[in-house]
Amino acid sequence: MKINKNRYEILLQVAACGNISQAAFRLNYTQSGVSHVIAGLEKELNIQFFIRGKNGVRLTDKGKRLLPYIQDLVNQENNLQHAVYEMNNSLKGVLRIGSFSSASAFWLPEIIKYFQERYPEVEIEILDGNYTEIIEWINKGQVDCGFLSALVAGDLQFYPLKEDPIYAVVAKEHPLAGAREVELAQALAYPLISETPGCDSDIQALLSQSGISPNICYSFRDDAIIFAFVEANLGITISQELVLNAFNAFGSKLCAVPLAGAPKRVIGLARKATMNSLLCDVFLEYMQKRRD
Repeated sequence: MKINKNRYEILLQVAACGNISQAAFRLNYTQSGVSHVIAGLEKELNIQFFIRGKNGVRLTDKGKRLLPYIQDLVNQENNLQHAVYEMNNSLKGVLRIGSFSSASAFWLPEIIKYFQERYPEVEIEILDGNYTEIIEWINKGQVDCGFLSALVAGDLQFYPLKEDPIYAVVAKEHPLAGAREVELAQALAYPLISETPGCDSDIQALLSQSGISPNICYSFRDDAIIFAFVEANLGITISQELVLNAFNAFGSKLCAVPLAGAPKRVIGLARKATMNSLLCDVFLEYMQKRRD
């Protein structure tokens, strides 16, 4: 069942996308339908929310000032719906989750299947981004919760779910391939292919704590590109088990060597302390039971 969106949810989606066509696609609406809703709201409130351009739309200054209030309004309506459905012993509504790519690949297909089978009237929306974007979405109320590393969760409520070991990843023909473990300093003696700064705070923190200045030969946002360069034996990389599993890197042309001291990142679910959502509570309970 597709949940009908109210007008303010549509406005928020347009603001998030910066493009009416893209928002319409995500909402399963027509472009003209979304444009009609926005025009109706602007006329009713006597506020121009967006400036239209060739490449999309952007919020006006007044639109930016009103957006947090609109987000709060939508969140409160969702909370009301959740409370009513709880009293009626049913579960229905929209659960919005912020996630990064490897967590999405590892958890979300099974999660969505579970909710579709048990709660067919629950719709799950997924926003894919990096840690910084997910934190921003949680703080602004654009998502109910999000997968994050404990390292970056800050003041958010954080519920640990998985310890994710960190490896040195090399080509099969690399001198370190097949080693039982390797010291980080030994691995970093070779050229490093890293993620673009800001994409992986855990690896950046590990490198910073080591006090070693690695010889970074290439830097990419995309893990698939990093692994392709490592397969070609153009350098090594440092990565997590979750990422390696997401890209089926174990048993491929790559060799994952455990780092001495077994460093790990802790992945979990984060949300604002003030977030009051039955769906989020049910989701968290499911994830914690799944971990056990």
